[in-house]
Amino acid sequence: MQVIVSLIAIDVLLGILAALFKKDFVFNKLADFAKGAVPHFVFGFVIIEIVGDAFPSLDYIVGISFVLIVIVLVASIFRNLSKLGLPVPNGLKK
Repeated sequence: MQVIVSLIAIDVLLGILAALFKKDFVFNKLADFAKGAVPHFVFGFVIIEIVGDAFPSLDYIVGISFVLIVIVLVASIFRNLSKLGLPVPNGLKK
């Protein structure tokens, strides 16, 4: 869980920096992200962990979900880095 929260924090900070860099920072976008993506990742993973604990046969879903969430967050971090003008592989820009 700490990894997910840390990646979210890094993503938010880079997103703010990228928006400031491009001069299109809007508080509403930040609020929309805080209302949308953050609870979905954090609370969704908590629910998946609870299900994994309640049903040991579904425990593998916790690991798979963790990996998928980390991949999505890392991809978003790379997108924000490309918005800052840093070289990022083409497949990670979109």
